Parts: sequence; C-alpha cells; structure tokens
Amino acid sequence: MVRHIQLSPLSLLGVSIAALLTFPLAYVAFSAVTGDLSQTGNLWNTRLPELLTNTISLAVGVSIATLILGVSTAWIITRYQFWGRAFWDWGFILPLAIPSFVLAYVYTYVLDRGGPVEQAWQGLTGSDAHIPSPYSFTGALVVMSLNTFPYVYLLARAAFQNFNLSFEEAAQATGATRWETFYRVYLPLIRPALVASMFLVVLYVVSDFGAVSLLRFQTFTYAIYQQITGRFDYQSAALLSLLLVSFALVFLFAERWFRKQSRFYQTSGQVRTATPKPCSLARGLAINLFFFVIFAAAFGVPVVLLIQWTLTAWAEGEVGTSFGTYIGNSVFLSATAATVALALGTPLAYLASRFPSKLHIACLQGAYIGYVLPGPVAALALLMLFTDMIPLLYGTVFVLIVAYLIHYLPAGLQAMESALQQVNPNLEEAARNLGAKGIRTFRQITFPLVRKGFSAAWLLMFLLCMKELPATLLLRPVGFDTLAVRIWLEASEELYQLAAPPALLIVILSIPAVFLLSKKNWQAEPQ
Repeated sequence: MVRHIQLSPLSLLGVSIAALLTFPLAYVAFSAVTGDLSQTGNLWNTRLPELLTNTISLAVGVSIATLILGVSTAWIITRYQFWGRAFWDWGFILPLAIPSFVLAYVYTYVLDRGGPVEQAWQGLTGSDAHIPSPYSFTGALVVMSLNTFPYVYLLARAAFQNFNLSFEEAAQATGATRWETFYRVYLPLIRPALVASMFLVVLYVVSDFGAVSLLRFQTFTYAIYQQITGRFDYQSAALLSLLLVSFALVFLFAERWFRKQSRFYQTSGQVRTATPKPCSLARGLAINLFFFVIFAAAFGVPVVLLIQWTLTAWAEGEVGTSFGTYIGNSVFLSATAATVALALGTPLAYLASRFPSKLHIACLQGAYIGYVLPGPVAALALLMLFTDMIPLLYGTVFVLIVAYLIHYLPAGLQAMESALQQVNPNLEEAARNLGAKGIRTFRQITFPLVRKGFSAAWLLMFLLCMKELPATLLLRPVGFDTLAVRIWLEASEELYQLAAPPALLIVILSIPAVFLLSKKNWQAEPQ
C-alpha cells in the first residue's frame, strides 16, 4: 500500500522555493561529473596543486592572524578599563564596512613599488631596498586578515563578556598563573565561539574573489573566473567549482560536528562576569598605541586615502554624470533583490520556526546553500543554466537578481528566523481560534511584531548586494555597471582616483549594516 504525503499549500511553496535556490548548484555538479572527465587529469597536472596550496595556505594563514588579532583585542577590551576603551569597543567593528576588494585596491597603492610605505622605509634606512610586493601571498594574507579579524573579535568579545569569573578564580586558587589560566581555562571554554568565528573567516577567504583578483593571487575563485572569461572553458570551471564547494561543505559539517562536541553548561552556582580592571597610565598608552596601529591599518588609512582621492577626483571634474547611473543601477538591483528575497524567505523562515518538521528544516537548510556558494560559482551555475535552458533571459537584469538571491538570502533568513522565534505562537493560535485565516493572521498579528526584524533583514541584504562583485561582473547586461564593478575596473587599471568615489560611497553605506550585525538588532517587538 502506497502512502501519499499531503503537503499544505504553504509547504509546497517552501519546497518549491528551496528547490529553485538549490537547482543551479545541482546543475553545475551534474555538468561537472557528466562532461568530459579527461579535463580532470589536465586540471590536476596543471592547476590543481597550485590552487589547492594557495587556497589552503591562505585560509590557514588568515585564520592564525585573525585569531591572534581578534582574541587579543577582545581580551583587552573586556578585561581592562582605560581611556578610549568606549571608542575601540565599537571601532574594531568598522573594518567590516570595507569590502575586501576596496581594501586590496588601496593596499596595492600603499605597498606597491615606489608607494608610501616603500618611500618611508627607504627614508628611514637610507637604502634602496624594496619591500615585498603586494601581488603575492603576503599581500593577500595582510589584506584578508585586516578585513576579517572583526569576525573573531565580535564572537570572542561576546564569549569573554559572558565568561563565569568563578572558573578563573578556581584556577588561580590552584596556583595557576595568568597565562596558564588564559590558555588552560579561558581558551578551551570559549572554543565554540572561536570555532564559529574561524568558520566565518575560512568561508570568507575561500570564497573571496575581489581581493585575490586585484592582488593577482591564484586561488579557486580567481581561477574559476579566469576559466569563464579568459578561456570560456565552462567544463573546467564547473570542476573547479565542484571542488571548491565540496571543500566548503566539508568544513561546514566539520564545524557543526565540532560545535556539538564543544558545548559547556553552567550546572551549579551563580554566573559572575568579570568587571574591567583600571589600567595604569603607561599600560593605557601602550594599549591605545597597539589598537591605533591595528585600526589605522584596517580602517583609518584606507578611508583617509579614499576621501583624499575622492576630493581630488571631484576637484578635477572626474566625477561625471555617469556616476549617478552607477548609483542608480546599484540601488535598483539591491532594492529589488532584497525585496524579492524577503518575500521568498518569509515562507521558509515561518515554516521552520512554526512547523519544524524534517522537510521544513531541509528546505531552510537548502536555502542556506548560498553560504557555501562563492560568487563566481553562483554566477557559473546561472550562466550554464540560462544559456542551456532559457537563453532569452541570459544577459538580463533578471539573472543578476537571481544570483543575488542565491548568494545573500541566507543573511536575511538568519534575521527573519530570529525575529519569528521571538513571537509567542499562542498569539497566532488565539487569532486562528477567533476565525482569522493564515494569511490574515500573519498580516495582522505576526508581521507587526516582527516588522523590526524583517526591516533589518531587508537592510542587511540590500547593503550586501551593493557590494557584490563577481556575479555582477559575469552576468550583468552589456554596459550595465554598478558601483562595485566600477571600483574593480578602475582599480585593475590602477586608476585610484576614479575608483575612490564609488568605493567611499559603498563604505559609508555599509557602516549601518556593520552595526546592525554587531548588535543583532532584529528582535521582535515587545509583546
């Protein structure tokens, strides 16, 4: 006897949305394994060893650097009271407002031959010695570390702020020194936060395209882009994409498993958090100097240069009417994608939070595939899909919006799901008992309570779409440029002044999203 599973219209809608979001990746995987597999041998002999070495070494190097920077700054901020602490507490979040490709383009100028750093070094040493070129592993390591250490800082700071002081006192009572207490008590107990932050950093590094392309450092994402645009070899690009996504998925599952094995609970007693201790004047000055160097490298120097170049470009009349067109294109794409993503994400978030069956959770996790889908891979998936199945739509704005949905819907889903979980389901049940149907209940009861969280989700997705680069480069209609595309095109030609105005505007627009991310300001309205 065959059992027929009956799904509600809302469940069917959720399944359909999840299927549409995952189909492009499935199509790339199918194309990669069913095509000419002889390409695999050629790739392994020519490109794969270098790409694997570069991508893994960069991910490991950036992880170590961000761990040192993020944990040290978070520890000092939470444990010591000193002048300027309030500024540094939120100042270290600001580097997240600078896209990686903007930071890379600034540092190609700062660290290049004859640049400010080399001139200063030669002036101090009195020699003609050259500093290492930014177009190298070192350049990529510096740029990506400065760009991503705030992820570690945010999670480590939250973990240190919630740490139970009783554990530290117990360790010191047994004779442990401060360093032993830190390494043997603090670090093991905040390990879940550190693993989560490392996951964000590694995923960001292996999926980054803008920075590595401007620094000409060969990683998987840069190689995929070159296979698509330079050689028009979609088969090789699909194989590289499949390897990259497999690597990201393996790391995702490993992180989830490790997090489950690293849960710690307070079983007895009261939780007492540490109060920052006052610093001496000398220590406070040393801390401020240390923090200033990090902040200047990650945010201060890039923003100052962007402002200087923008003012120069404006004074010389290089900011023409076309700049307004780029702004309009970026705003139109981002607003449309964020609005559509909000509409598509609402059924998925609602089903997972109100009816958490295996099917609904699977649909939600399917939508989260964008987390492990780098921009060039998403672009390749849609490029192959639309050229093979719907060629009339290829090269239109529609394809770009679909790429944005796949890539950035997960960020909005987090905010929407969190907001819905704050709403008491009893309110919705009471409305249904009074005769209100599902859509009316959501419109009159649920949505007013989650409006703040959904607005935060829309804003976050809008600003992320404003910074999107690889998919826009590959899929945009002819002559349709956005702010991010103009930055990349001008920076690739080392036209720093022309790239500065759109870069500065993106940084300014990104700052609200950064503070939104740091505060997680998407709770439901009080009930």
